[in-house]
Amino acid sequence: MQNPLKHRLSSAAGPSFGTWISSSSFVALDALRGAGFEWLMIDTEHSAIDPETIASMIAVCGEGGPTPLVRVGDVNQYLIKQALDAGARGVLVPLVSTIDQARAAVAYAKYPPDGVRGAAASAASRYGKDLATYLRTANAETFVGVQIETREALQHLEGIAGVEGVDMLFVGPTDLTLSLGLLDDRTNPKVREAMRRVVEACRRHHRIAGTLVLDADEARTAVELGFTFISLASDVRLLLNGAKAFRESVLTTGAPASKPTSP
Repeated sequence: MQNPLKHRLSSAAGPSFGTWISSSSFVALDALRGAGFEWLMIDTEHSAIDPETIASMIAVCGEGGPTPLVRVGDVNQYLIKQALDAGARGVLVPLVSTIDQARAAVAYAKYPPDGVRGAAASAASRYGKDLATYLRTANAETFVGVQIETREALQHLEGIAGVEGVDMLFVGPTDLTLSLGLLDDRTNPKVREAMRRVVEACRRHHRIAGTLVLDADEARTAVELGFTFISLASDVRLLLNGAKAFRESVLTTGAPASKPTSP
């Protein structure tokens, strides 16, 4: 198993951009596969995507396409194992608020002696054909991200960042904003300060800092803060933004009024 994305992120070669797949749509994933993103994050936390669909979506990404990653639904051994066995090159684990949860996320993603992941002749190893190679390389090549999105996580930030095997701290900006009691005020200075703290912790512990942005202004702010793994919204939001922009551009340029129908 090889994971060029993990090595590229570790090389400090500038921001890496991808997007969320939250629609459960193979068409959306297939279309975005050729849009220039370095990675696609298949979201199973807030989407109706089952293990069979995960495997099919990863297969659509194909060799040489954007790196397939999966956000699992919880710090859960079964969910992490399913995602990695399906061929994901990494997982993003939500709501990691303690050092023990971060350690568990790593352990579930790694084979012994580094973790407790069980071996199987699954898609990740070409159904056993490449199992020997996969078992020897997966621990080093698998990308493990944990989401920082609660007050408690901020309190344990240094400890979480220091957990061996954690590659990325990912700020979930909406949930973090909610946890800070600010509802949907994502641009609040308290949120920006929390994000800055995460980036600084990542620098101290040589981790990747990740986040999700909704527009170009948020993207510029994320880069300025030092985030290097940045999701440019999601497939659904890109669809809505594109539809809205196209409609407004037509209206702005003065689309001809519709002709009245005959009585």
